[in-house]
Amino acid sequence: MIVFRHADPRFPFLWESADQPSARWHKIGEGPVHYFADTPDGAWVEFLRHEEISELEDLAGISRAVWAVEVPIPEETRPDLSMTILLGGIESYPECQAEAARIRSRGLEGFHAPSAALLPNGARGSIVNGGLNPGPDRDGEVYILFGRRPDLIGWMIVDNGQPPGYLLQRVRHFEAALLES
Repeated sequence: MIVFRHADPRFPFLWESADQPSARWHKIGEGPVHYFADTPDGAWVEFLRHEEISELEDLAGISRAVWAVEVPIPEETRPDLSMTILLGGIESYPECQAEAARIRSRGLEGFHAPSAALLPNGARGSIVNGGLNPGPDRDGEVYILFGRRPDLIGWMIVDNGQPPGYLLQRVRHFEAALLES
């Protein structure tokens, strides 16, 4: 299966050590943990949310690489959490991290979950039918893989690029009040 990931163009597309900052599905020291999106838009939106980018003018300063990565088809493992937690902001991270630790303790290589960053139907893509048009409604997924993964093959599809401006309308932005606490 092919999934997508954004990265700083100066670095490889995967983490190789546990020095990774904490995120939704892991704490500091639990890495490497690799996050992938099922669409390029999903990968960009994850970046925009975490960098708190919401204005079109802010896209001009972005320079990222986007990778297409071949990963094994994941098991049908999904976190046992409510949609409120799965789609929540930073305040939901402790519960997500605990659930990922539970999944990892079962010896699984990873799992998939709904994208917390992508608004509903934000993974719809485009179709060509009398010109360029929105594709059918589709929700985004993220795939999380644990540990070093020298078995994964990636292809850089964007080097030193920025996301399309239309994606700013598809981001489930963090709530400002929660960021200040």
